[in-house]
Amino acid sequence: MIPASRSAALIRVAALVRKEAYQLVRDPSSIAIGVIMPVLLILLFGYALSLDVKSVPVAVVLEDTSPAASELAAGFRLSPYFAAEITTSMRHAEELMLERRIDGIIRVRSDFARRLSAGTADVQILVHGSDANRARIIDTYARGAIGQWAEQRTAEGRAPAVGAAAVTTRMWFNEADDSHYFLVPGLIVLIMTLIGAFLTTLVMAREWERGTFEAMFVTPVRTGEILLSKMIPYFVLGIGGLVLCILAAKFLFQVPFRGSVLVLAGVSTLYLLVSLAIGLLVSSATKSQFVSSMVTLVVTFLPAMMLSGFLFDLRSMPDVIRWISYVLPARYYVALLQTIFLAGDIWSVIWPNAGMLALMAAILLAATRAVTRKELA
Repeated sequence: MIPASRSAALIRVAALVRKEAYQLVRDPSSIAIGVIMPVLLILLFGYALSLDVKSVPVAVVLEDTSPAASELAAGFRLSPYFAAEITTSMRHAEELMLERRIDGIIRVRSDFARRLSAGTADVQILVHGSDANRARIIDTYARGAIGQWAEQRTAEGRAPAVGAAAVTTRMWFNEADDSHYFLVPGLIVLIMTLIGAFLTTLVMAREWERGTFEAMFVTPVRTGEILLSKMIPYFVLGIGGLVLCILAAKFLFQVPFRGSVLVLAGVSTLYLLVSLAIGLLVSSATKSQFVSSMVTLVVTFLPAMMLSGFLFDLRSMPDVIRWISYVLPARYYVALLQTIFLAGDIWSVIWPNAGMLALMAAILLAATRAVTRKELA
């Protein structure tokens, strides 16, 4: 049998949750943040943000007109990764590079056929280096196109191709070599950060500004019950946004899902609790919608974008920045989502990262409880 005090607490929480649910349904901004914004962000970022490079404008300089050189040039011309312009003048290709009409030059020297017969042929690759990351990708793609041409010649039993060794590569967990496999799970982290933190930070600060908390301060409702009633409706809304994102990742962007739905639900619940707690903590401390929204943006969305490993490899960052990233919950959720989606339930990754999220959730909820008091400043 439930004690009377506990039964009364459940009744109060249920009444407050019902009140928050009514307010949520009547507030178009909350529905926009919780439902419409995830759809717009996953579509906008999913289609617009890509690390893949296609239709790269390059010049293929054919100083040798042998059949082998023509076959190599045809490989670039037919590749979806290149928009190749064939020329016989290296000077003309350099002018195109200086004018930024092309991003790379593939040079086949005049002695290519003779050196190919001797097994010492090479192809020069020149890439515009203003964007270092794009330059590396173009160089890799060009080497891959030359490697495919060389493998085809070797398979047909013709003269030795470029280089003396054949290289066989395999990309684990991303056989399609599609950057969406890496980016879309990170986008889910950004969207869940926005949903969780911004919804609660706005609703709590709005209550403080309107003075509606004063009416509750004279009731038997406890602080913990107020916070719980604030979290439950927005937690449900956040889970709805998560489901939309996962469906878009699976069926719209064709990102493979190799893990367990239950594990994904568990770690997402932990991260959503962390995000909700951050919003509640900031709004309870600032009591201003404008200030709390700005603070929440700085402490949640921007770090999740820059320091979570979503876009940039944390191992390439300075030690100080990398150590700062350990206090960001988005870092652990990015690692969890990328692992669950692409590799499966790898428990040596899941347990430590999920444990950190659980610890952060407990600390933030306790801090929110300590900051939020039934008293007027």
